[in-house]
Amino acid sequence: MPEMNLVQAINSTLAHEMERDERVVVLGEDVGLNGGVFRVTEGLQARFGAERVVDTPLAESGIMGSAVGLAMAGMRPVPEIQFEGFLGPAYDQLVNHAARYRTRSRGAITIPLTVRVPVGGGIHAPELHSDSPEAIYAHHPGLKVVMPSTPSDAKGLLLAAIRDPDPVVFFEPKRVYRSFKEDVSDEDYTIEIGKAKVVSEGEHVTVVTWGAPVFQCLAAMDELPEDVSVELIDLRSIYPWDIDCVVESVRKTGRCVVVHEAPKTCGFGAEISSTIQEQCFLHLQAPVQRVAGFDTVMPYYKLELEYMPEAPRIAEAIRQVLAY
Repeated sequence: MPEMNLVQAINSTLAHEMERDERVVVLGEDVGLNGGVFRVTEGLQARFGAERVVDTPLAESGIMGSAVGLAMAGMRPVPEIQFEGFLGPAYDQLVNHAARYRTRSRGAITIPLTVRVPVGGGIHAPELHSDSPEAIYAHHPGLKVVMPSTPSDAKGLLLAAIRDPDPVVFFEPKRVYRSFKEDVSDEDYTIEIGKAKVVSEGEHVTVVTWGAPVFQCLAAMDELPEDVSVELIDLRSIYPWDIDCVVESVRKTGRCVVVHEAPKTCGFGAEISSTIQEQCFLHLQAPVQRVAGFDTVMPYYKLELEYMPEAPRIAEAIRQVLAY
């Protein structure tokens, strides 16, 4: 069982699936010769050839449109968009075409593509390189949206995404890429899209998050008194999301804090909060708190960590719901 960071786990998983299924192809800007801007696809072109690991022009709409066509023709394309801010030019192809073909064709055509996208802040990147747009894509029927926080989850979710008959947006939190390693099984395994993970069980408050903030939540838990018992849930899948897991936890604890990097207004935390209000109202002992990015453009690196939901803000929100 090798020890891997997130980059290594994704690279190994892509190689595993390309070896297993010749329909899997990787395409994107610099994914071949250079191995991608974060070197996630390093070595794949040398191993599988330039026809299966394709360096494309700098044209995100062309990358996505090509991937849609490949998927319609029976392939399993895995296009990479270098940064989440560059999804804009590909939006039309992804949302208006890939997400709709199953309905448009009454099930005759499916689009089995997996869009890999580095996402989030914390790495001192310039503008358009640090956003968290998961709520935008979760809003569109026909798309599945996932965001692993660990190397082992990344493998299981990526295999599930590539094998899924419909388009999946696979967000990869850049802040976690090389932050730690863990054992990743050599076995072929998938993690069901739509199933959350209970990172730690607790009795007093539920904390729901996904991606890199999982680790800020763990750090926040260390700032709390020892007698405070926190149930930490990593959603892993933004859409579909594990409503049952969250509702069961909140009915048990009576309190909830939702944490995400995206701006607070219309962030996916709003959907979670609304669902909790609808299904847990008589169990709540305090209003649901959201700890999120601010409603402004992600600032440059000197203020980046002031914008993001770091441990002190999360710990304070937990204290507030406990004291309500």
